[in-house]
Amino acid sequence: IRATLWKDWHLLATFKDGTAHLNAYLDDHAFTLASLLEMLQTDFDQGDLRFATALADALLARFESSDGGFYFTSHDHERLLLRPRSAHDDATPSGNGVAALSLQRLGHLTGQARYLAAAERTLRAFHRQIAAQPSAFCTLLMAQEEWLNPPAVVVLRGERSRLPDWRRALRQVPDPARIELSIPSGECNLPAVLDKPSATDDVNAWVCRGVTCSTPVSQVSGLLEVLREPPG
Repeated sequence: IRATLWKDWHLLATFKDGTAHLNAYLDDHAFTLASLLEMLQTDFDQGDLRFATALADALLARFESSDGGFYFTSHDHERLLLRPRSAHDDATPSGNGVAALSLQRLGHLTGQARYLAAAERTLRAFHRQIAAQPSAFCTLLMAQEEWLNPPAVVVLRGERSRLPDWRRALRQVPDPARIELSIPSGECNLPAVLDKPSATDDVNAWVCRGVTCSTPVSQVSGLLEVLREPPG
């Protein structure tokens, strides 16, 4: 997608016979951003992080409504009789819901307040609809839950060969909302939230909630103990 559909800071919708064209839609941006956040947790790559922030900036610049939330089509799309700005889930989660959830998570990972603010504006834009029919807005409710209770972010830094052992240990304290990043030693030019200096030659871990991070933990048992502590 990045090689063939990302051109001049625009995401395009189709690719055939060597040619990419047509503006991509809200759902394309939101779901690709969500996928990149999952990929970063599977195998951290700064190229994916840069692509994620670029997509997020494109969302804010080209889709956001002045009233909050996002239109289905970009501001430079062809003029339509009706420009939808829907947030209810259908067979798939809504683009607005996935955008709000993903922007919040990216905001926590990068420390960029503009992503968190855009997610909050989206929740405020649709709050009356959510209150009237909550079962139709499950994805936005997930975003609202994480807005009220930010997920824990676990940052592992250290020797690449040792990181998998720590990741397996994290399964002892399951949390589907938790964000986990395993960043090998030597990665530089990271956002301040992720740019954690290793205190030892082995793996070090930090648990961040909101704007507060724990002191570095150098033992797996210590990390599990921190994760078992109730947020407060």
